Amino acid sequence: MIKAIIFDMDGLMVDTEVISYQCYKEIIESYGFDFHKADYVKDYPGKPLKASIEFIKDKYHLDYDNQEKIEIFHQLENQYINNNGVELKKGLIELLEYLKENHYQTIVATSSHKDRAERILNQHNVLQYIDDIVCGDEVKRGKPFPDIFIKACEKLHVSHQEALVLEDSEAGIQAAYDAHIPVICIPDMKHPSDEYVKKVEHVYDSLNDIILYLKHL
Repeated sequence: MIKAIIFDMDGLMVDTEVISYQCYKEIIESYGFDFHKADYVKDYPGKPLKASIEFIKDKYHLDYDNQEKIEIFHQLENQYINNNGVELKKGLIELLEYLKENHYQTIVATSSHKDRAERILNQHNVLQYIDDIVCGDEVKRGKPFPDIFIKACEKLHVSHQEALVLEDSEAGIQAAYDAHIPVICIPDMKHPSDEYVKKVEHVYDSLNDIILYLKHL
C-alpha cells in the first residue's frame, strides 16, 4: 500500500531545467565552446550542481575553482528566476490537493540546497502541501545514487514498498530503482531511453495522470 509520495523538484514540480540549461550555457560558452540543449539533455538533468561543475571542468579541460563556479551558477540562476519567475508543472497543484485530501505523506527529494528549494516552492505556496524536504547536502552521494530517496523514506518513517517516487530524469529513475522504490516518470526535456523505461512503473504525460494511477491501485 502506497503511503508516501516522493517528489523530485526540478523538471518535475517546477519548470527549472530550462533555467539550468541557460546557466550552464553561459558558463561553458564564456570559455569559447558551443553548448546546445542536446548537450544539456544528454549529461545534466537530475545531477547535483557540484557534480555537473566538476563534469564541465573535466570534459572541457578547464582550470577553475569549483566553488567559485557554483556561486556564479547561483548568481545566474537567481537573475533568471527574479526576472522571469518559475512556472509550476502541469497538474502539480491538483495532485498535491488530492494527496492531502487522501492523507498521503509527501516529501520533496532534491539535489539542491534547502533555501533554494523553499524559495522556489514558496513562490507558488506549494510548501503548504509538503510534509518535509530532503536536500542534496543531507546525503553523501547525489543522483543517480539512491541515497536521497532512502533518506526520504527514513524521514517519513515508511518502508520502500510504501513509497512512490515521481521523477523526470534518467538519473532520478536510476536512483529510485537502486533504492528499490517504485518510480513513475513524467519526462521533461527528454523521454527516458528503453533502458530506463524498463525500470519504471509507468511513463506519463503529466502529474494529472498520477491521480488516476493512485485511484486504480
